[in-house]
Amino acid sequence: MKGDADADAPRRADTSRAGDGGSHHSPPMIDRDAVRDNAKYLRNVRPIDPDEIADYIEGAPHPAVVKQTLREEAHDLGLFEREDGTFVPANDDPAPFENWSPAAFPDDYSFALEDLLIGRYGANWHVGESGDRLRERVRQLKEDYYRGNPVEYDEDAALGYAIYHLPDYYAAVGYVLSDLAERSLLPRNPRVLDVGAGTGGPALGLHDYLPDDSVVDYHAVEPSASADVLDRMLGETRRNFRTTVHRETAEAFAPDGEYDIVLFASVLSELDDPAAVVEKYLDALAADGAIVAIAPADRNTSIGLREVEREVAPADGDVTVYSPTLRLWDGYAPSDRGWSFDVKPDLDVPGFQRRLDEGRDSDEDEGTFVNVDVQYSYSVLRTDGERRLDVRGTPARFAKMAEMERHVTNRIDLLAVKLSHDLSEGNNQVFKIGDGSEAVDHYAVRTRDTVLNADLADADYGDVLVFENVLALWNDDEEAYNLVVDDETLVDRVA
Repeated sequence: MKGDADADAPRRADTSRAGDGGSHHSPPMIDRDAVRDNAKYLRNVRPIDPDEIADYIEGAPHPAVVKQTLREEAHDLGLFEREDGTFVPANDDPAPFENWSPAAFPDDYSFALEDLLIGRYGANWHVGESGDRLRERVRQLKEDYYRGNPVEYDEDAALGYAIYHLPDYYAAVGYVLSDLAERSLLPRNPRVLDVGAGTGGPALGLHDYLPDDSVVDYHAVEPSASADVLDRMLGETRRNFRTTVHRETAEAFAPDGEYDIVLFASVLSELDDPAAVVEKYLDALAADGAIVAIAPADRNTSIGLREVEREVAPADGDVTVYSPTLRLWDGYAPSDRGWSFDVKPDLDVPGFQRRLDEGRDSDEDEGTFVNVDVQYSYSVLRTDGERRLDVRGTPARFAKMAEMERHVTNRIDLLAVKLSHDLSEGNNQVFKIGDGSEAVDHYAVRTRDTVLNADLADADYGDVLVFENVLALWNDDEEAYNLVVDDETLVDRVA
């Protein structure tokens, strides 16, 4: 019987490893290696109880210390902490694809932000001097982004930024992660580095997109006063979403180890040399990891994101554009203007935005402080060659946008990515398209609606389309090519 019992017992620590053999440094408060060894032994035997392990560690540390050590080691050990405080093996299946379409910014996060606002300004934070100060900060932030000016974040600016941007940034990141999840390339238990994490919108979106049984090792890099807001918002995350905030600049921070996701959300436009920063963090990317870059949809930041993408992922480089701007021709990269963005359903107006907007002294700028539009540009980059759709053009079958000049006034077959929603303000639908070889903008113009060309309108942003018998024309006014989709044209979405 004794032998059977020993087979299921944790291993006692090797006391020769405790302390440092006479060094003047104090011995560690707990033998971390012993905790790890016992956890590895027990993980496939029974749930790991910190109280039990404490009995087998040199010095009999308090079970609370053991539990904290297990929490810190949980991601590396593949352990999930249950509600009862014990640890079990984590589910290591990929994160499932979610039909992500939030209607509103979650209440728990809204209440957390309002706690911060009330704590700093009082219950009537949205009126009087404090409300005026916050509104002025939002106005200035919007102006600085529009002008491309450097943005400085003091405590007021950070809270104003959170009021204005937490909801749309929260929503956008989930839609982008769906590109990875649909091909089972989003880890359920990722190690994440959020560079320029701001006030936490993308972190909260990531948290809510991943399933409840995920074990996440989340690291944020944020040097500004926004980190104080971020800390409070991260306090709303579940116990297996472990968070660390590094109050350093993106340029100064030294990544430790490898990350499954390196996130740049609405930060590239604030860096002096964004391409160099992205290239630096590529070195910290796991072999099967992804760089996820997101930017506001406005012209300057959207084009700036695409410029970074093209510098970091040249036609002959080792970095692959996973989505959305797929390169459909080997050896080519686009050099057009690159303004392209996705549009998703608006969110409900959160109470904190409504209150700030209603606190104005006049009706002059009504709605200025409400921001529920979900419009964004993004780029997902990988180094393992994976692409959202493994589709490539063949010269014998399709025309190439790089050679569109020779096809003007002809009907051609074309392979292209849908890169916008309907941009028209008149009768004919207009969609930006690209194939990764274009030097100028190309637009598909639907002049006749038929069942056979309906996929042009119905396809999602980033889908690949086959055009048959489309008419190629040059548009002098727009200095762009128009691909006319009429009742002679067939458009099929590539599965």
